[in-house]
Amino acid sequence: MKTIFTPIVAGVFLTLAMSARADDPRTNSWFTTYSGQYARIYTNDLSRTNGKALTTWTNGTTIQSLPAYCGVQEVYSSSNWVYIRSTGLGSFVMGPWYLNAVHTQPFPNWPVNQKTLYRIPRVPTVPTTKTSSGGGPIGYFVDGAAMFNSWDAYSWSTVSNTDAQNITGYWNRDAYVNEGASFDPNNAHQAGGQYHYHANPPALRYQLGDHIDFNSVTKIYTESTNTPTKHSPILAWTSDGYPVYGPYGYSISNNASSGVRRMISGYVLRNGQFGSENLTNVGRIHLPQWAVRLFNVSSNQVGAPFTGIHTNSCYMEDNDYLGDLGIAPSTNTYDLDEYNGRYCVTPEFPGGTYAYFVSVSSNGAPVFPYNIGRGFYGSPTGGTVTGISETVVTNFLGNTNLTSTLNSPTVKNGTVTLSWSAIEGGSYQVEATTNLTTWTVLGGGVSPNQIIGGYTNLTPLDKRFYRVGRTSAASFDSAGTTTFSTSSVAPGGSASRGTTVTVTITLPSSPPNPPANAPITSVVLGGGITSTSNTDSTQGTVISTFTIPSNATTGAQNIVVTFQSPAPTYTISSFTIN
Repeated sequence: MKTIFTPIVAGVFLTLAMSARADDPRTNSWFTTYSGQYARIYTNDLSRTNGKALTTWTNGTTIQSLPAYCGVQEVYSSSNWVYIRSTGLGSFVMGPWYLNAVHTQPFPNWPVNQKTLYRIPRVPTVPTTKTSSGGGPIGYFVDGAAMFNSWDAYSWSTVSNTDAQNITGYWNRDAYVNEGASFDPNNAHQAGGQYHYHANPPALRYQLGDHIDFNSVTKIYTESTNTPTKHSPILAWTSDGYPVYGPYGYSISNNASSGVRRMISGYVLRNGQFGSENLTNVGRIHLPQWAVRLFNVSSNQVGAPFTGIHTNSCYMEDNDYLGDLGIAPSTNTYDLDEYNGRYCVTPEFPGGTYAYFVSVSSNGAPVFPYNIGRGFYGSPTGGTVTGISETVVTNFLGNTNLTSTLNSPTVKNGTVTLSWSAIEGGSYQVEATTNLTTWTVLGGGVSPNQIIGGYTNLTPLDKRFYRVGRTSAASFDSAGTTTFSTSSVAPGGSASRGTTVTVTITLPSSPPNPPANAPITSVVLGGGITSTSNTDSTQGTVISTFTIPSNATTGAQNIVVTFQSPAPTYTISSFTIN
């Protein structure tokens, strides 16, 4: 893939400033640090021990034949929605996966690029009647991997008296309990190739700096034994538009100065503790009250007998919510409601928000209900979409759209060393000058170390300016193409880079407008974007379609409408490219 040489320049003493981000966590909390790096997997324990990861893979069932970049590759937003496009692949090394605890039976699927476009509501709403979560993605983690609920897709069937897949049942098997052996070190696996988390994601939390330690020898993540000192970051967004934080929040929900501690789930196993029904003694004959409310059914629902795998904790309904047992939340009991969240202040929402929290024990082991409860607190209006049919702002573009940043050069004995942010698979050219006019190529075809580019000159050249530009990029498996179908009005309208927009242009009344259907020579936006189609069936109105490049100049632009001579040319101002 050939790309335009866009240089980044630095003199030997130049320090480059970081650009500021927008302040909306729904658009800026997506973890895009590694969006220019290839996704990788360990295929077995030996490859993990030796640190031998693959960027392309196949096990005969699932195939990733070209490299794909990690996670979130595009972020767009409107006043109502935030859209992400993602490969669904983690930014840490994923895998390996096995079916059993002793790792002798390989898991049948490996992850593949999902090419997903998903949206979350920007303004959540809270319904009186709650909605239960189903199979498949119920949200997305900030690294672009899918969030599944705590269900493993099997429920107890009173017809066949067995666990059946994808049926409407009232005793639903717990994924962490029944499938945990197949999770990789980040508590994730894939059904049909879709990498997803059911529980606490320690590798992502480690990358985000959330109280996790990493053993570089075993490649295992563990909860830190140190006392937590800061609030957990946002880990995910659910389809109801609320954030999911890591396990650590403020001790007092409305006081950011109250210290930080682990948030305690309000659920307990139904084994007689806290006044719960002891299922081992009485059997599965009553649903817990949280399930009665959510499913809107009688509590008298018979479940599986305690045989084989059906021990206590096999099903989500083997857990009780303490609030239903007459125990109120407090700093000495529990923090989170039946949806596994609370209303509280957070670093991103100092004025308060409803937020879910990942549930873990004191040693970091996942505990029910893991990420969110079986029901949503808000209205789950978000989900997978096929395209964008409104005007949006482009918040982020990854992979080959990323702009490199050149770090301040280091100089030692006249030798200059350059480093810059890069995309994996890119090829870079380094040039130098003394006058900013004539440039000398010092090195071409420079390959980065994943997302870090580097070059050291071989002869003393310290009194120079340097620039680096990407000249090409290797073929890769993209996250898919986002289709846009938007309309706007000029003057006063707007559109986003990377979109196709149909603009209804109102012509100034002076000079007098040509008649309807007068021949149009051209319609140009921003001095260089020519329309692909034009109509003027109504006098004084021109309807034009523009495809706006992803690198178009942003800000206020003019639209110039030129009619065939002797008709006049019109310039319409105040159309904005975002």
